[in-house]
Amino acid sequence: MFRTFFRHIWESFKSIRRNGWMSFASISAVTITLLLVGAFLAIILNVTKLADDIANNVNVTVFVETKTAETDVEVVGTELEKINHVESVEFSSKDDQLKNLTESYGDAFNVFDGDTNPLRDAYIVSADEPGNVKEVQEAAEEIPNVEQADYGGDFSDQVFNISSSVQKWGLIGTVILLVVAIFLISNTIRITIMTRKREIQIMRLVGAKNGYIRWPFFLEGAWVGILGAVVPVLAMVFGYDKIFTLFNRDLMKTGYSLMAPGDLVPQVIILMVITGAVIGSLGSVLSMRRFLKI
Repeated sequence: MFRTFFRHIWESFKSIRRNGWMSFASISAVTITLLLVGAFLAIILNVTKLADDIANNVNVTVFVETKTAETDVEVVGTELEKINHVESVEFSSKDDQLKNLTESYGDAFNVFDGDTNPLRDAYIVSADEPGNVKEVQEAAEEIPNVEQADYGGDFSDQVFNISSSVQKWGLIGTVILLVVAIFLISNTIRITIMTRKREIQIMRLVGAKNGYIRWPFFLEGAWVGILGAVVPVLAMVFGYDKIFTLFNRDLMKTGYSLMAPGDLVPQVIILMVITGAVIGSLGSVLSMRRFLKI
């Protein structure tokens, strides 16, 4: 049994070498496909992570009216704590906000000092669940002496819409690329079958079973897919690390981060190798069913 299996493997390698240019074309097609698939996966996973991070870290900023007395400001905080689904309430004075702005954007904001500070006292309200943020924001606006309650709704909605679009179109593009790769591999295997048609007929005449005849072609398609994954795997290992280093430093200043290479790269590599083997094998199966008729 093992001898037969290794013979099938050897025959699949010989077939790839025998059909050099066609095999090279199929491997190249798989390589290009998996490069794009890997890029799509990296983008989709990172955009999804950022959208989840934003969804899980959305706070409601409640601005107190400018001329509100200090005691009334404290009352606003007490009322905010009574709202359903509120997890925490943190006071941020206008001086604290000016300090944060100065640290983030430079000394240009130092012109606003003391009585000239145009900012307002505010409360940072955290909801217990991301889905309850909107409800907390609407309830906060009904409290007396509250001028505005904002949770960055427009920005958050834009991020979520972008995430949804990237996932949808990325999936559609990936499926199209995989179909093209399967088609090219299928044609390569079909040519191999046609060149060995007489050999296959002789094998059937001497009693070879269909499974025995199919295995070399099935393995050939799998090897084409795996060989096509080599370059995409190397590109993911070395390329994503550089991209992460280049962009993540600036992104972390906003409180968010891309997926770490150690979390993303192994997943994508395994998926690309498996995808390469599957589309290669599938292309081989389609060729045998449609053209070999065995």
